[in-house]
Amino acid sequence: MQGVELIQHYFPGLPAEQRDRFAALGELYAHWNERVNLISRKDFEHLYERHILHSLGIAKVHAFAPGSRIVDVGTGGGFPGIPLAILFPDSRFHCIDGIGKKIAAVQGVIDHLGLPNATAEQVRSQDHKARYDFIVSRAVTTLPEFIKATRHLVPRTGQVLGRHGGPMRSGLLYLKGGDLADELRPLRYSIRITELRDVFREEFFTTKKVVEVGL
Repeated sequence: MQGVELIQHYFPGLPAEQRDRFAALGELYAHWNERVNLISRKDFEHLYERHILHSLGIAKVHAFAPGSRIVDVGTGGGFPGIPLAILFPDSRFHCIDGIGKKIAAVQGVIDHLGLPNATAEQVRSQDHKARYDFIVSRAVTTLPEFIKATRHLVPRTGQVLGRHGGPMRSGLLYLKGGDLADELRPLRYSIRITELRDVFREEFFTTKKVVEVGL
């Protein structure tokens, strides 16, 4: 499966407006990728699997409640923020990145989609002062370094995340791959890991994970 059919396979029953917005992403990213290097040309043919569906792996772990405020740090081309904003129209997503050209492209995608619950801003996380309920991101750096740069963006809850515990009240949802043992060892936060190979059958997800950190 390719394109929007892949999204509909894992997220059946989407309203028409959401299906149309997911379907539009292919053409929109083709347009912007010619102007700004958002996705490598080699990887672009896998846009829906490796970028859009990967972003939506977070949705298989956490359903954002209406009114939730989420910041996508180091958004790059708008991942995972834009796909999540399409899927959760009653939550608000703010996509930030330090590279102006990428943020211009992200804002262009948001504008073309008419996505009212998503915004974009050129700012480094260290310099950003707003507060959110959740941070989302895709493997910007190691977890200790990422948490150090973003910890101030969400309230302190001290939440304990059990393997079968309830959803986070606030914290970090981080898409990461590979062996995380060395990254997790110095952290003193409650952590829960979901293997995306248990969620999506495509080979790309064999080593991919969603890491929840109860900050």
